[in-house]
Amino acid sequence: MTSSDTRKGDRTELLVTEIRQAIIAGELKPGSTLRQEELARTYSTSRMPIREALRVLAGEGLVQLAPNRGAIVAPIDADELRENFEMREAAELLAMRLALPHLSNAQIDKAAALQDRIANAGLAEFGRLNKAFHLTLYAPCERPRLLAHISSLHDVADRYMRFTLARLDYLVKSSDEHQAILDACYRRDTEAALQQTSRHIVDAGRTLESYLLEKTASREPSA
Repeated sequence: MTSSDTRKGDRTELLVTEIRQAIIAGELKPGSTLRQEELARTYSTSRMPIREALRVLAGEGLVQLAPNRGAIVAPIDADELRENFEMREAAELLAMRLALPHLSNAQIDKAAALQDRIANAGLAEFGRLNKAFHLTLYAPCERPRLLAHISSLHDVADRYMRFTLARLDYLVKSSDEHQAILDACYRRDTEAALQQTSRHIVDAGRTLESYLLEKTASREPSA
């Protein structure tokens, strides 16, 4: 690989990070068109790395690509949300089961410190800190592909969690659930850690799914 190829790869990776964050933060609205020319101007680059970045984000589920129609920000969708929290539950329980026998008190302390920051953070910081909390506990599983998969699922989930936290006042409940997970990890109680992790993921997902379905139903015209 040439130095030019490396620079192009680095530029694309940086664009993926910046556009991903804009989507998660809601700066790029669900369903909005992503015009390559406009993005190229916004990020002071050419269309080629923009095109590659959009392909990466489509693979993550944050962008939708349609033939002859270009790209749009993936809509907020109850079906996608359900799939996301089902996949998160399966992947994160596997990571927790593999990690817990090797999890040190220092690593749990690090997760606890992140939870302290979450409790005092604003909505804009929640997703990043929440992902770091969970990945800190899963790190000893030593499954890099699994951890990368979980990280990607968290990026998609973050858009939905912002709706939950902002509209349904879910932050206190989420913090209580994090504390229950930490307590189980300190005790090295595998079954409790798995149970608390499952409840944390599924309850949040179902709460938001119900909210989205009710919101959709309220917009439908009466027969």
